[in-house]
Amino acid sequence: MTDVRPLGADAASFIAVVRSGDTAGFALITERHRRELQVHCYRMLANYQDAQDMTQETFLRAWNKRESFKGHSALRTWLYRIATNACLDFLAKRNDRTPVPSGLPDSSEVLYLQPYPDRMLPEDPQESVVARETIELAFIVAVQHLPPRQRAVFILRDVAGWPASKAADALDLTIASVTSALQRARVTMREQLPDRRLDWRSPAAHELSNDERGVVKSYIDAHERNDLDGLMSLLRDDLRFVMLPEAGTSAVTAKDAVDGWVSNGLFQPGYDDWHGIATTVNRMPAAALYLRTPDDPEYRLFTIAVLQIVDGKIAELTGFDATDKPWLDLPPTL
Repeated sequence: MTDVRPLGADAASFIAVVRSGDTAGFALITERHRRELQVHCYRMLANYQDAQDMTQETFLRAWNKRESFKGHSALRTWLYRIATNACLDFLAKRNDRTPVPSGLPDSSEVLYLQPYPDRMLPEDPQESVVARETIELAFIVAVQHLPPRQRAVFILRDVAGWPASKAADALDLTIASVTSALQRARVTMREQLPDRRLDWRSPAAHELSNDERGVVKSYIDAHERNDLDGLMSLLRDDLRFVMLPEAGTSAVTAKDAVDGWVSNGLFQPGYDDWHGIATTVNRMPAAALYLRTPDDPEYRLFTIAVLQIVDGKIAELTGFDATDKPWLDLPPTL
């Protein structure tokens, strides 16, 4: 991501608004950066609601610090610096924002992970091209394994594409510290994403493939028919499954996952009348599943299943409780 507006015009407009005390003008200028700042906060925090809160905190801090902006850097850079430090301050106060052991060998769970609605992604085409590889759940989870400041360095350097000097200035670090932190972060990211490239600034496709669309349709059909055999046929044997925000739901084979669903009552009387709609979150294929219980005339939003599809089969399935989350922009009933 690079600054595309002329520095002089951007800075001059903002400084003029600050000097006049024009709150509406301040909001108008800063609001254009909301979506990319919110995605930046989401990459730092892995939680949509936290990212919303920290974006608001960024604008509040920007207003309170408005007199400190002198135009020595682009407004966008200044806002990113504020947003990054707001996220670091947030993480410093929370002891529940790190991965926890899942109970399975070499596995952990990010219980605070939330899906990100595609409608809130930046509209800029270049940002959208980058977005899928750096907004997919596997990437977001991997980033959470980095210590907060190392995480900030990695995102600013390898995702946002900032030079070391710019990242160091934003984080009040030396260039040597930034370089060292980035090297350590890349090692962790390679461990967490062994089959992924680390050149996040290269163009990457973000549209769903026909295979992905077909698997989502088949996944929904299997639920609506209560077809466990059909569902099993869509899953890779080495499926990785987790249901959030519940702890201890991780499974690493298709059989374990399906056995767990059945033992918890799914596809049994009372939990066997499903309807689903295909959607996307985090630029990934997803199925929003609706359940109708015997005493209810309507199908009610129950869960959203986000799918990582490899060679026509589901390799990773992350389920989220979808109730009381209007920001997902899904109809509550069908």
